[in-house]
Amino acid sequence: MTRLSVNINKIATLRNARGGNLPDVLLAARRCEEFGADGITVHPRPDERHIRYADVRALKPLLTTEFNIEGNPIPAFRELVCAVRPAQVTLVPDAHDALTSNAGWDTLANRAFLQDMCALFHENGIRVSIFTDPDARMVEGAKTCGADRVELYTAAYAGLFPQNPEAAVAPYLTAAQAARDCGLGLNAGHDLNLDNLTWYLRHIPWTAEVSIGHALISDALYLGLEKTVAAYRQAIARAL
Repeated sequence: MTRLSVNINKIATLRNARGGNLPDVLLAARRCEEFGADGITVHPRPDERHIRYADVRALKPLLTTEFNIEGNPIPAFRELVCAVRPAQVTLVPDAHDALTSNAGWDTLANRAFLQDMCALFHENGIRVSIFTDPDARMVEGAKTCGADRVELYTAAYAGLFPQNPEAAVAPYLTAAQAARDCGLGLNAGHDLNLDNLTWYLRHIPWTAEVSIGHALISDALYLGLEKTVAAYRQAIARAL
């Protein structure tokens, strides 16, 4: 079954808005694990407006599930990931001032750089996933770069889903088939929620992992964190 990795960035955003340590990011991560999450995702950015580099270092010894660190592999990020050695690093081409991730890699134009990044993280025993748009060429390019997985950027799917679910999932199915055909593992993330998650996974059941943060943490404001993690696991299970 597809694994659920909870992105805890928004918990850190709330903490940073007031200062201090409320809510406690480390405690929230442990609670997510206790409530059934299969992994924890963080996306540290250079300005540390949500997850801080110190949080990443503090989380590693506490977690018992898979740890996934996302980000643009600038030198400071590379140093952090190689020091922490998570189970997975997800390479995302976001600018330093991006509000949120807004595009996948052009794996053809950036092949040499991404090959170097994959080699670096593999040397440190870290699985590498490359964030891509739902484009079979970019997926196949990620394989050439040496990636173990791709994470399909699902914002376009989520945007179109309410009007036309079939059209929304179609390019993702093509890209997912390309990943399977070339031997890449498959992840998905961005704007997935309780309304659109099951439909996506019913059409692409070989998705290894979904990384969900903003919607899940927002739902937790109404339902509570324990019930929300359970609800997302149920949404995944309904796809079977």
